[in-house]
Amino acid sequence: MKTAGEDAVGEGYLDGRAKLGGRTAVVVGGGGGIGRAVSLGLAGAGVDLAICDIDAEALAATVKDAQALGVKVVSAHTDATVTAQLSAFYDQVEAAFDGFEILVNVVGGVKRGPFMESTPESWRADIHRNYGYALESIHRAVPTMLKRGGGSIVNFTTIEAHRGAATFSVYAGAKAGLTNFTRSLAVELGASNIRVNTLASDSTPSAGNMNAISAELRAEAMAATPEQHLGGRRMYIPMGRAASVEDIANGVLFLTSDLAASITGTTLHVDGGTYASSGFINWPYGVGYVPAPLGKALTTLFPDEA
Repeated sequence: MKTAGEDAVGEGYLDGRAKLGGRTAVVVGGGGGIGRAVSLGLAGAGVDLAICDIDAEALAATVKDAQALGVKVVSAHTDATVTAQLSAFYDQVEAAFDGFEILVNVVGGVKRGPFMESTPESWRADIHRNYGYALESIHRAVPTMLKRGGGSIVNFTTIEAHRGAATFSVYAGAKAGLTNFTRSLAVELGASNIRVNTLASDSTPSAGNMNAISAELRAEAMAATPEQHLGGRRMYIPMGRAASVEDIANGVLFLTSDLAASITGTTLHVDGGTYASSGFINWPYGVGYVPAPLGKALTTLFPDEA
């Protein structure tokens, strides 16, 4: 059992440093998957919430669970990529709260496919879903955040913004744009006490990541054994495990808290080390970390060319 002194230097100590309790957050795309984990993480820290999401069922479940944690929650069934709907959500937020200190833009996503099979219509949709809507969200949020004396904005980017992502080219370009916009805006808003950062995840298991690949690949992934999935993770992820949605939510809690009071204009990579490895794969058969397979890994993958 903990003594009172142990409590004082444990959770209470960190709460006192983070100072999240009593704040208000807007989470755009906060109903399901990663967004749900972000919303509930903030609620668990004592943050009141305004949440919107395109998935009405997931939104309702998250609102119920957040309210059970004792915070005020307002919500709207919203497609954040539709300007009028996003604007109406912010109208609702401003009517419910006299300001807010935290904005998290989670919305994003893409379907995997070759660029030459895409269309101008799909480019526009992908760019807006992964970059444009965030500009609208921030432009609307900043005046309200200033009423509270500043705060923290977290935009969700991706590892694909930092590497050549074949078959995700428009998505990667849009997220790279969002990443450098965030860096630039951090400089612009620094004197207003608004910090602006990005969070980049990678292979987190989520419905959005699974929906990015074809139905055939999804079926094959679901048919693989746990041991096969573990082997793949150990090859690709230096830590040997994918970051969970809770890990990502913890990254948001850090960036939006006073623990990150002097951090702005940067990207927090919550990926188990995949950005750090930058193409180095932990090949099996005793080969270890090299960019391309060697030795037995090479002859096993390409037996007809051995």
